[in-house]
Formats: sequence, structure tokens, C-alpha cells
Amino acid sequence: MDLGVAGKVALVAAGTKGIGLAIAKELAQEGCRVAVCARSEPDTSILTSFERFDRADVSVATDLESWVESVRSSLGEPSILVTNTGGPPAGPWTELGDAAWAQGFESTLLNVVRLVRLVAPGMRERKWGRIVHLTSLVAKEPSRLLPISSTLRAGLTALTRLQATELAPDGVTVNAVLPGHTLTDRQLHLAQVRADREGTSPEEALAKQAEEVPIGRLADPSEVAAAVAFLCSARASYITGVSLLVDGGLVRGPG
Repeated sequence: MDLGVAGKVALVAAGTKGIGLAIAKELAQEGCRVAVCARSEPDTSILTSFERFDRADVSVATDLESWVESVRSSLGEPSILVTNTGGPPAGPWTELGDAAWAQGFESTLLNVVRLVRLVAPGMRERKWGRIVHLTSLVAKEPSRLLPISSTLRAGLTALTRLQATELAPDGVTVNAVLPGHTLTDRQLHLAQVRADREGTSPEEALAKQAEEVPIGRLADPSEVAAAVAFLCSARASYITGVSLLVDGGLVRGPG
């Protein structure tokens, strides 16, 4: 299927590993000119997967401004934006202090506001744009282990709808993708946290997670990336304001 995005400039935040890297690769395969950012330099082998890399911390406003401007100067005006970040600290809400909540707000929610603010004017002017926010199933199914993420990602669902409504008349769609349990470094970290609390092993924690999913396994990052790529496509022109679960059927309530 031709997604109709060949030649378009795509920004993928935190795109050097896990789901972010899978998304960058998927868009590159569709012919996009992909630019990614991350806090640290990736392995040289990864750099061949996209056209441009910049070091940037998504929780720092000036880093995001510099990233977007450098991409504009070298590749052109962005037509696709995928917001993404590592998850905020885990632990019961009673054990997480103000600093953890403030850091989570900067890196999980405010970075999304800042990035859309930077790219939306150009998209509106050209009457075409695709914005996808990578969030989590905890936006719909709050987790006691992830209270900061659950709270902020639920708010991001509302922000997605607001942005979608405002930008739709100018041909810009805004959607969110909510991955379920996906085999990434973040998932391995959370498995270790659960294992420490439950007195088991990380392998047992991951196996238990897989058993909870109706499909019976964890997702591969490429499966999430495929959904994101479609929402970034020309074919998805009438889909906006959606928060799409890619969770193997785990969330039992309304989608």
C-alpha cells in the first residue's frame, strides 16, 4: 500500500530506540525524509535508518526549538510530527515527590504542546499535516505502578481532541496511538520494578504480562509503528481526534 508520503519531512521525537526507532524506520521505508532527536548519540548503525539526527532533550524547550529549526534549515518544513518520549518515573503515587511529577509534566505533556506549537503554523499554511502523539494504554486503564504517566496521558487524550478540532479545517489531522505491553527497554525496566516488588524475576513478570493480553503475547515495536505510519499517511485524511489502542485487546472498556 502506497501511503502517499514519499518526500515529506517527518519529525520523530525520541526516535533512536524502541517504538520511536521503529516508527522512524517505517516512515523512512515509505520515502519520508525522517529527522529524529534523542538525548544521547545513537550507535552509528542506527543513524543509517533516517536522514538527520539531533541531540535534544524533549523536556527542554530550547532543545526542541533548535531541533525543529535545524530540520527546517536542512530538510525543509515538517509535514509529519510524531511526539514521543520515555515514560516518567514509576512507583505508587504516595512515594513520588513533586520533582517527579514536575519532570513528568515537562517530558510527557508540555513537550507535546511545544512541538505542535512549533510545527502547526507551517502545516496550516500548506493545508496539509499529520500529527501523531505516542502515549499509552494507561490513558484509558490507569496503572497503580504508573500514576504520573496515567494522569498525564489521560490529559493528552483531551489535548489530542482539542488540537484535532482546531487544526482540522486546515487539513491537519491529530491523533494518538496508545500502545499496550510492547517489548522495549522501558518494558524491561518496568518488569524489573514489578519483579522486585513481587519477589519474582523479570522474565516471570513479562510472562505474566503476556498472559493478560488476549492475543497472548507482548507487541513488537514494529506493530505499533505500522499503526502510526498509517495515521501519518495521505490515506488517513478523514481520521482525526482518535486515540487508537494498539494493545492486543487488553483494555476491556470502550476504545
